[in-house]
Amino acid sequence: MLDQNLKTQLKAYLERITRPVVLVASPNDTPKSAEMMALLAEIAALSDKITVETRADARSPSFALTSPGQDISLRFAGLPMGHEFTSLVLALLQTGGYPPKVEQAVLDQVKALQGDFTFETYFSQSCQNCPDVVQALNLMAVLNPGVKVVAIDGSDFRAEVEARQVLSVPTVYLNGQVFGQGRMTLEEILSKVDSGAAAREAANLAAKEAFDVLVVGGGPAGAAAAIYAARKGIRTGIAAERFGGQVLDTMSIENLISVPHTEGPRLAQALETHVREYDVDIMNLQKAAGLSRNGDLIEVALASGATLSARAVILSTGARWRQMGVPGEEQYRNKGVTYCPHCDGPLFKGKRVAVIGGGNSGVEAAIDLAGVVAHVTLIEFDARLRADEVLQRKLRSLPNVNIIVSAQTTEVKGDGTKVSALVYKDRVGGQVHELPLEGIFVQIGLLPNTDWLKGAVDLTPRGEIAIDSHGATSMPGVFAAGDCTTTPYKQIVIAMGAGATASLAAFDHLIRVTAPAAEQAA
Repeated sequence: MLDQNLKTQLKAYLERITRPVVLVASPNDTPKSAEMMALLAEIAALSDKITVETRADARSPSFALTSPGQDISLRFAGLPMGHEFTSLVLALLQTGGYPPKVEQAVLDQVKALQGDFTFETYFSQSCQNCPDVVQALNLMAVLNPGVKVVAIDGSDFRAEVEARQVLSVPTVYLNGQVFGQGRMTLEEILSKVDSGAAAREAANLAAKEAFDVLVVGGGPAGAAAAIYAARKGIRTGIAAERFGGQVLDTMSIENLISVPHTEGPRLAQALETHVREYDVDIMNLQKAAGLSRNGDLIEVALASGATLSARAVILSTGARWRQMGVPGEEQYRNKGVTYCPHCDGPLFKGKRVAVIGGGNSGVEAAIDLAGVVAHVTLIEFDARLRADEVLQRKLRSLPNVNIIVSAQTTEVKGDGTKVSALVYKDRVGGQVHELPLEGIFVQIGLLPNTDWLKGAVDLTPRGEIAIDSHGATSMPGVFAAGDCTTTPYKQIVIAMGAGATASLAAFDHLIRVTAPAAEQAA
């Protein structure tokens, strides 16, 4: 199962555990079970603190991690390989007593949870969003005996997936009911199960003193802006709905100069790590709701009810997936309508799907899905595909792909629980067609996250923040950077540079217009 290099690395990690770990296997007579038992044997051979036992469980093949004297209920159903192998390594370390790299206040909040919480998470090994959820829940199970978790590989437990109509990963159930879908951090999960958390956090935020520079948004542009501001020695804060932003949903990154290849979640973690090296007040899970001026200060109202103030603000709220905007899309979101082929593709194995969009993203998605699903229909609104020619040639060479151009998607149909068909109109002849299928992957670009800024700063008809060459907006003291702006090319490396530009411009504004907050406080 594991090559020698991986064994060597894992053995070094396992030297950090301080208490025994018992892997309780629940095998059956399938080939997947044999692979699981081989994996557990290899892991146990790497540390004298790890042993393997066998015990029946309702889900098999599966295995649990526990430690003598500890009340831990943490189980993997299926093989946690691919993106989930890191989740297994962390579960081994934390079950074995190795302290997690999480703020103490968050750990205390987990330990203080009262009640019984049984979480079931459906994942796929190709999903880059799933590990965050699995790892957060695993840690909760290690810290709090009232939390029981099982991570389930949807491709290995097809009967469950079909019975529960799971068509998007990660999908999380709590005590038998759908709890959430998509990426969730530990803090996000806690905010949903700890009823008083939101009010406490809002009170803490409202009590904060004014910042010199407040960055709104935690993607590449926001991270760069925060670092450049903090390096000037001024009071810097960053409020982000989710640190990492759209990068978290990016599978492969090969054009970040000096980094030949990385993955979105890994880059997002690196961005946060870098920001934390400086004196930056990071306020995660904070959605901005309004922007206004109050005398010399600029105020950012948050959805939580709190308000942050600063002498200069940098807007870097990024963008989100563009939706089709047709009847049925929202109703069947995560029930067949999805936006991440890498995450959700394995759930549609052997099924018929459509990809909406003929740009690079759409064609790449269709090529990727063609190796998993029974058939792919790519639908493009324009009269021709807009993807690079090399991608088009690859797509056209695939036997289970059909390409339809000059087609306008008009409706998503379903049976009330999942997608059953896509309706589109021929833009040339006017005929309406209904395409039977089980999945729709939408790949038609991005929309800037600027709805909350209408009336506060100038926006283009597309919703982008209008900026000058220094990143300045129409409101003095407010700057912007990244995919939410009129910057012509939406690229990570460009967003980073724009964040640095906006931050330097904000500092220049401060030294010319007003004294830093720290000086005024003195």
